[in-house]
Amino acid sequence: MWGGRTGALLRVWGLWPAGVRGRRPLGCNAASLAGNNSPQCWNCGGPGVPKRGDGFFCPQCRALQPPDLTRDYFSLMDCNRAFAVDTAKLQNRYQQLQRLVHPDFFSQRSQTEKDFSEKHATLVNDAYKTLLAPLSRGLYLLKLHGVEIAEGTDYAMDQQFLMEIMEINEKLAEAQSEAAMKEIESIVRDDFEKAKEILTKMRYFSNVEEKIKLKKIPL
Repeated sequence: MWGGRTGALLRVWGLWPAGVRGRRPLGCNAASLAGNNSPQCWNCGGPGVPKRGDGFFCPQCRALQPPDLTRDYFSLMDCNRAFAVDTAKLQNRYQQLQRLVHPDFFSQRSQTEKDFSEKHATLVNDAYKTLLAPLSRGLYLLKLHGVEIAEGTDYAMDQQFLMEIMEINEKLAEAQSEAAMKEIESIVRDDFEKAKEILTKMRYFSNVEEKIKLKKIPL
């Protein structure tokens, strides 16, 4: 169903089917708590905040909590888990999170909170970059569904497709006019549109897959 040149293109891309009062002694390195499901605050021992919410700070002592490393990028960036993403909304969300967890705002806080802020910032940056670009977004969607392409798998590529890519690269190297460049660009754009169509279909197959999993759950 996803064969031919477009299927081979997707394989190339990898689209084929990241000093407050009341402080309690820490029993372990606080940084190792990142991603822990326990809602307990590392600093005051209070109930902390729900891992899936936007409360990155303890409601009791206002200490920054460790990032949830199990949270997927779509959830973190408040986006629907789909290939089509509102990039304006994504950028606004990115700026909102930067204002909350950027390390510059924690220069006068404890070392633990400085470490957590750096981890939060790294996670937010990785999520933003991944979801902003269509290619990495598609790759990440497939990864969430357990589909990953190992590095160095070109040997299994459609040889005819590889020849076409070589020809395109040769034309690109020899192109001297704007007309020649536009001709090459039109070929690439056509394949991108085909890939986009396949990824859109993939969303529906993903929904069916989720329904199959639910049907398998014993009542």
